[in-house]
Amino acid sequence: MSNLFILIVDDSPTMRRIIKNTLERLGHRESVEAGNGKEALQQLKEHPINFVVTDWNMPEMNGLEFVTELRATPEYEALPVLMITTRGMKDDVLQAVQAGVNNYIVKPFTPETLEQKIQKLLS
Repeated sequence: MSNLFILIVDDSPTMRRIIKNTLERLGHRESVEAGNGKEALQQLKEHPINFVVTDWNMPEMNGLEFVTELRATPEYEALPVLMITTRGMKDDVLQAVQAGVNNYIVKPFTPETLEQKIQKLLS
């Protein structure tokens, strides 16, 4: 169904699995995972990623730093980025959007929410 190759970035293996399983149920079977922004940048070099789902709070390089770095690279400036995080304050959302995040989900989330946000980003 989907030709998306999704990069899932979260320091929690459990959360990565939940996101991956949800994406697979939605028909998005191609994905790779990273535990932080540094690993994510490496995955981008190795795979034809065309969609990113990232957490904010991670060690080494957090989601905001990762997205900022991503947006500084011409090759990735238009790459759709969905942030899934526990940080739900208005200021957090604003900061993420300013860094280049295209859409934002606050944990916990439902598969329906994830699907809606992905569809919105792709339309």
